[in-house]
Amino acid sequence: MMEYKFGMDEIETKISILQEEFTHLHDYNPIEHVLTRLKTPESILEKVRRRGLDPSFEAIRDNITDVAGVRVTCSFVRDVYQVYDMLSSQPDLEVLSVKDYIEHPKENGYRSLHGLVRVPVHLSDRVVPVTVELQLRTVAMDFWASLEHKIYYKYRDSVPADLLIQLQDAARTAADLDDRMERLHVKTHGEFVDRDRLGPSDQVVRQLQALRESKMRDRFV
Repeated sequence: MMEYKFGMDEIETKISILQEEFTHLHDYNPIEHVLTRLKTPESILEKVRRRGLDPSFEAIRDNITDVAGVRVTCSFVRDVYQVYDMLSSQPDLEVLSVKDYIEHPKENGYRSLHGLVRVPVHLSDRVVPVTVELQLRTVAMDFWASLEHKIYYKYRDSVPADLLIQLQDAARTAADLDDRMERLHVKTHGEFVDRDRLGPSDQVVRQLQALRESKMRDRFV
């Protein structure tokens, strides 16, 4: 469990760095908030029992891929893909699989981008590769998924047909809201951040260098 927690912490740190970068260098931050979740040992063992797996650490590592989970909520659909690209392009993070439920929603209307990633965790005596489930979604998708989870929890997976139809309709409404709000944002603020423009401009760097040189000239050596 400690290894999985450390793997989750590694991913969360990567996301926090991106948040800090966008906060200080740009007018717009695509990341709204981040949640982490670590399954309890009881939940893991129950999943082992349901799947008929061998109750061993090796079987858990090989077959249960959602022990550690990180959920990133973004403002817009375009942000979801942008943040995922920034994370998946980091050289120490290995992408194992991707499921795009935004482009191809589930039958019940669920939309999100799922990725299984493997990150190295450096312990005192070894490096352990840890698998973490990464979910990225918009605020509207997150609101719908939270409501859907509460409904399924109440009815214990036996949800009445009329509620299922209403959930599907609500999912379409949420998708339409995402699309409309993104178009409105672009109309009022322009296009999103160009990744090629990250970092301070060369002009700022030249000004800082000139200031440093002027101070060096005035200093007695």
